[in-house]
Amino acid sequence: MALQQHQQHRAAPEPHRGYGETWAKTILMGEHSVVYGYPAIAVPIMSLRMRAWAVPVRNGRPGTLRALGYYGPLAGAPDQFGGVLKAVEVAREFAGYPDQEFDIVTRSDFPAGRGLGSSAAASGAVIRAIVDAAGVQAGHDDIVAMTNSAEVVTHGHPSGLDAVTICGDDPVRFVNGTMTSIDVRMPAYLVIADSGIAGSTKEAVDAVRREYERDYDRVHDILERLGDLAAHSADDLRDGGLNSLGRRMNRAHALLSELHISHPKADAMVEQARRSGAVGAKMTGGGLGGCIIALAADLSSARTIRHDLLALGVPAVWIHPLNQLDVEVDRELSNNPSVGNTRFNTPDSEGAGDVRNTADDRDISGARTSDARNTVEERGAL
Repeated sequence: MALQQHQQHRAAPEPHRGYGETWAKTILMGEHSVVYGYPAIAVPIMSLRMRAWAVPVRNGRPGTLRALGYYGPLAGAPDQFGGVLKAVEVAREFAGYPDQEFDIVTRSDFPAGRGLGSSAAASGAVIRAIVDAAGVQAGHDDIVAMTNSAEVVTHGHPSGLDAVTICGDDPVRFVNGTMTSIDVRMPAYLVIADSGIAGSTKEAVDAVRREYERDYDRVHDILERLGDLAAHSADDLRDGGLNSLGRRMNRAHALLSELHISHPKADAMVEQARRSGAVGAKMTGGGLGGCIIALAADLSSARTIRHDLLALGVPAVWIHPLNQLDVEVDRELSNNPSVGNTRFNTPDSEGAGDVRNTADDRDISGARTSDARNTVEERGAL
């Protein structure tokens, strides 16, 4: 887009400190097959936030980045931050400040490398922070497009699903770049459990692509069946088909395992969740570690699954209502809105990037406490 289109919308003549946020996502059905044009179902986890601040540099020095334990020059950040660097580049260009340096800080409620969309969430939050700093308006489609350009750097061949979900409000059916919101009519819960093992989406996508090229007929059939399961899962969500959705989740996990992208620990967690009463359970995201998801019929069942997974030694478990309007209210969460907000990548107190006590942070945290009540995180021993 031409820069002059955005310069006329500036709210301030010079950049100021900007703030942006996105959130986690989980893929309910359709990971990997979505890359090949089949549908996928994704659920935003809005209580697990990714926050970013962009502070304009005034003295001519290079900008800095503080994220995931790294603090140093933005231009000298390790390769793992390539997507964030691209996000900074496209956001500055969009905002009409291509040469403006920023100090960038990110803070996350969820870990990276677990299939929860952390790379897209970080890029999207940074983009929103820079756009906010510049005082320009960016629509949802603008944010998604810029986030996708950053995801290409991170993952090589992203489907675009993460970029859509980390800044959207509703579960979505996604196919070939087209998103359709799903009206969920299923008063059930997702239990999301972290294996503690960081997976690489790019590595997993590349592995499936190699399998696809080497054994086309077999892998094509698996991907087609995964896409079919995802398509019917959208109907289950709309119709309240709890048991049929659970069966589809179980079948999807078996098919993903045939692609060799699950992990023994994830498999053990899936089996434990099923023994503990899950209607269905499967890996989620790229695989090779990361998280699993389990479908629970009610809050009591979700808590039992959470308890048993923690006893298995997983480092973190979250409970998320699929339909936030119809599910039972969790009194424990309502009385403790901070539950589920364990911080990852929290900036320390040194340097210009320290933003923990800013008014923006207080205002956003206060405005979002109702979201935090919708997800539980419990931490156990590895």
